[in-house]
Amino acid sequence: MALKAVSLTHVRYEKGDKLGHFLAWISLLPIFISLGGFVTHFIFKRELQAIFFALGILISEFINELIKKSVQQARPDTCLALEMCDSHGWPSSHSQYMVFFAVYLSLLACKGIGFSNKWTKIITVAFPWPFAVLTMYSRVYLGYHTVGQVYAGGLLGLLLGSLWFWFVNSVLIHTFPMLESTPLCEYLCLKDSSHIPDVLRFEYQNAIAARKAKMDAKRGKQARTD
Repeated sequence: MALKAVSLTHVRYEKGDKLGHFLAWISLLPIFISLGGFVTHFIFKRELQAIFFALGILISEFINELIKKSVQQARPDTCLALEMCDSHGWPSSHSQYMVFFAVYLSLLACKGIGFSNKWTKIITVAFPWPFAVLTMYSRVYLGYHTVGQVYAGGLLGLLLGSLWFWFVNSVLIHTFPMLESTPLCEYLCLKDSSHIPDVLRFEYQNAIAARKAKMDAKRGKQARTD
């Protein structure tokens, strides 16, 4: 009976290869972003912008699988040692994921959604791209993809990330106020803060004001009882 492994975190590298070991961890960045980034953000922030960001990545990955099954281009010859010959390689889903993420995050910062400080924008735009390039390089270095498969994934991620950003922030964003008022969004506290120039400063000031109001109310109650 033929067995198939779950390849989500099944990344192999040559024993003793320190660069390969490092790149193997880099190759897991899409999982860290999905679980550590989007899931955590949803639990603590509940932002519609981030939810549609994540939805776009899911759609991108679905498109990637459709293309792989249609084209059915084999992985490089190293797939035998990696036990990955039963899956197709064009386009690279890791490359597509990371470039989609980098493009969308960079466009968010460029448009000033959630960012108002100049240097914060610059850092946010620059931050994801080295990781995207390293991920693409890791897929070739570790033998999971050819250069062409990685480039194809990167270009597809660039295209889909740009199109999805335009669709969300030119079309869907006008429906956010209506979505916020639906029973589901009210129950889950889903909101949109895209109209607030500096969300971090806004949340900080409101948190301080709420604490101050609570302490003032507590002092007033104590004064009345005394």
